[in-house]
Amino acid sequence: MIKSKEDFTRLCFNILKPLKERYTPNKTGIHIGDTAAWYDDKAAMMEAYSRPLWALGPFFAGGGREPEFEEAARVGLAAGTDRENSEFWGEPGEWDQRFVEMAAISCSIMLAPQIIWEPLSEEEKDNVAAYLYTINEHEQCGNNWQFFNVLTNLALRSVGRRYSPERMERALEIIDSLYLGDGWYVDGSDMTIDYYNPFALHYYGLLYSVFNGKEDPERAERFCKRAERFGKDFIYWFADSGEALPIGRSLTYRFSQTAFWSACVFAGIRPFPVGVMKGIIARNLELWANRPIFDNSGLLTIGYAYPNLLMSEHYNAPGSPYWAMKTFLILALEDEHEFWRAECEPLPELEAVHEIPRAEMITVRRRGDVFAYTSGRYVNEALGKISAKYAKFVYSTKFGFSVPYSSFSLEEAAPDSCTAFEADGYVYTKRKLESSRLENGSIIMQWNPIPGIEVTTTITPTADGHRRETVVVSERECTMYECSSSIENDNLKIEETEGSVTLSNESGMVQASGKSGEAGFVYNSVNTNLLYQRTAMAYVKYKIEKGRQEFVTEFKEA
Repeated sequence: MIKSKEDFTRLCFNILKPLKERYTPNKTGIHIGDTAAWYDDKAAMMEAYSRPLWALGPFFAGGGREPEFEEAARVGLAAGTDRENSEFWGEPGEWDQRFVEMAAISCSIMLAPQIIWEPLSEEEKDNVAAYLYTINEHEQCGNNWQFFNVLTNLALRSVGRRYSPERMERALEIIDSLYLGDGWYVDGSDMTIDYYNPFALHYYGLLYSVFNGKEDPERAERFCKRAERFGKDFIYWFADSGEALPIGRSLTYRFSQTAFWSACVFAGIRPFPVGVMKGIIARNLELWANRPIFDNSGLLTIGYAYPNLLMSEHYNAPGSPYWAMKTFLILALEDEHEFWRAECEPLPELEAVHEIPRAEMITVRRRGDVFAYTSGRYVNEALGKISAKYAKFVYSTKFGFSVPYSSFSLEEAAPDSCTAFEADGYVYTKRKLESSRLENGSIIMQWNPIPGIEVTTTITPTADGHRRETVVVSERECTMYECSSSIENDNLKIEETEGSVTLSNESGMVQASGKSGEAGFVYNSVNTNLLYQRTAMAYVKYKIEKGRQEFVTEFKEA
């Protein structure tokens, strides 16, 4: 297992070294691939340049030296902010992707000014400062993006340049308005509960506590206390193996799942002993390092457990996955820091069933795996397969989840851990909730798949799975499928009895049972599941009549 500073550094540069040969002539970008995002190509080049800095800045701050990357960082920053240069990154506009990338640049300037800032000429410094200041002349999204303004202004102040304390304060007030309590934030206005809590909002808050703690001790302490409280819940998202719970958007950032724990160590807060946090980071990094997430030249790909554009968002450019380098913030720690001396400890003893009310989630641990039962708060944005990422009933480290290839058939919809309705040649699943609540160990939610059908679902975790009680009030006849998690279909064994079907292999099993329905299974379209390229799914099929009907379906997930 990776343990020493040298081990972590070696892993970091195994990931970064393939980038060296792909810089543009003026080092303002890195050609990683040819797919596109919603923003323009110049912004995508800036992204590819900046995201490795999430690791390089800490590496330089911790005393590391790497001449080629040092030169690329300085030359690219100077050229990208020079309006007369052919590789100028372009003028930012409202809600511009360039503001996202300013955060990595700003943190690198604060962490390692002797490498990133001080060697620049006065003209270059003027250009960089002027370019970064544009963040105060435009609006940013009302979510975790507000921290980009904060970090950029802190960087400008740190090098004695013009900054906007007013815009920074406004951004901090917006961030405070996103706080729900018990350590949890909502990332914007859609009540989104996802990884933007650990790898963005808390991560940046902890950086703030380090970069501005002396000047603003009250707010810094508040950020630290929120993060410490959040960690008590977040640890339940990790399996014993190091696998983290796949849920929500931006999963192509992969091992940024553990960036929160790196930030805790960096900021000196201890939701758990250092050895426990080190163990989480190390196991997760090793798991990712042994997956086929790199292409033949060693570049990170868009996808999750394997390259997969199907699950991507419209803001995933080829350089986007390198946001994962935020986990290497620990490289900023001095050589004698306790983190490097600590042993990688296993997870502490955790509750078998743990409720997270702010997320409307019940986590269950079975044989070291995590199963998260959730109401599935839906994000009302066209970001890509968004209902699959938020609105399912179960997410797990063992089975992952699937995204649809299309809605034309059950196979292509791959609605695992969903209630699916087939009507008029389409498959519909839960999207927006009408209401939801945690009550007596169950999650109760009301939703409407299509006009004329009202559904109330009650999810209750059991010893080896969950019970799904479904009440349907329908104005039309159609077909309903109560679907299990997906299971890898290699060496699959299938057992069918009346009203029940079990799918199993060496690694696990799923089962769906319903007395009043017809049990069956389907092979999902390839590459729909985030963990496995080929999967199958059990289901119980029910006929929906006009009026009110009640159904109970039992699922086993082990």
